[in-house]
Amino acid sequence: MDLTRFKVLTFDIVGTCVDFERGVLDGIRRFGGPKAAGLDDDSIFAPYVEARDLYHGRTSEAFGDVYLQVAKVLDLDMSEMAAAGFQAAILNLPVFPDSVEALARLRRYYRLVAMTNADRVAYSAYAHSLGLPFDDAITCDEARCSKPDPRFFDYNRGRQSAFGFKQEDILHVAQSQHHDIGVAHSLGYKTCWIERRHDQNGFGGTPTPPVVTTPDLHLTSLAELADRVEAAFAK
Repeated sequence: MDLTRFKVLTFDIVGTCVDFERGVLDGIRRFGGPKAAGLDDDSIFAPYVEARDLYHGRTSEAFGDVYLQVAKVLDLDMSEMAAAGFQAAILNLPVFPDSVEALARLRRYYRLVAMTNADRVAYSAYAHSLGLPFDDAITCDEARCSKPDPRFFDYNRGRQSAFGFKQEDILHVAQSQHHDIGVAHSLGYKTCWIERRHDQNGFGGTPTPPVVTTPDLHLTSLAELADRVEAAFAK
């Protein structure tokens, strides 16, 4: 795939640029009490995925309830203090080690657009942690829906068209098969799957997709994408 043909890179944020799985695991173990420390990752992710589906509201508001649902299932600390601590931690998710540098490198060649199911409050926190690399951002607050709803992509396509960009100018970059790669491919977008979990089994903190969509480009880090882009433009 010719990476020089694109003018815009659209990015999933939570899971692709910031490590939400590490944030969820650390948060549950930190606030869940003594029993939480002995839980393996999958034992936490299974009720987390169900809880997030049950409480699918805005990121800056819903994660206290998400925590309490997980705590109920796993018999962990169900205090309001623990729930508030987990909610606050979700607004301070760790970034992947390669994200800040890779996004800065990619910005030299493309317009960078965030497309995140996080709300504007949470996105603002994540964007600052990432070094404010994005030229534009679409959150669930503007789109009034969440991926994998195709309307999220429709909203962004219309928004970018106001700046003179067409769908064929866009490469969508994401980790989640469920939220991003499958729907983007079905809508005719070129896709780059950043498989952050390439060395792990299962889908962790995201729902298991009915099928694994073959992307146009399959990488394991944003650094690898930046390397490929720099090599392409150097030719």
